[in-house]
Amino acid sequence: MTYNKLVSVTGLSGLFELVSSKADGGIVRSLEDKNTKFVSNRVHSFSHLESIEIFTTKDNVNLVDVFQAMQSNQEALPEVKADAKAIRSYFEKVYPDMDFERVYGSDMKKMIRWYDILVKNDVEIKLSESGEDDSAGEVIAEKKTAAALKTVTPKTAAVRGGPAKKINTPRKMA
Repeated sequence: MTYNKLVSVTGLSGLFELVSSKADGGIVRSLEDKNTKFVSNRVHSFSHLESIEIFTTKDNVNLVDVFQAMQSNQEALPEVKADAKAIRSYFEKVYPDMDFERVYGSDMKKMIRWYDILVKNDVEIKLSESGEDDSAGEVIAEKKTAAALKTVTPKTAAVRGGPAKKINTPRKMA
């Protein structure tokens, strides 16, 4: 299992491996309990871990950079159930450039939970490179598939305030 195939699914806790995708959703495998299931993109959104960025006081950084800082630091990982001050002080030591005004405590807890899942599953935490052998084509295909999973249907566009699609209704002839 590689880092570039991992996704977060809204409404579901934990991390998932994107096994396959379909036009109306994706088949994902949980990294925690190894269950495989279909997840509809009408109800859930998929986010590749490679595409998640964290606010810092300078430029935004990829989540991988924070995970690598956590990996290289000797600080003990706080419990997810720890209070917000303990978690914030941990990240102040591990990644002091993080913008603590815009990164919420719940986000920091999620990073700790996800990092713990990645370590337990022996996932190598690194971004995929576009120049890697033949698997690079698969990565690009996976990203395009994930982008397709996030497409907005006319129905959801209207709900989200986007342009509503005009529906032609048959006219009654007199």
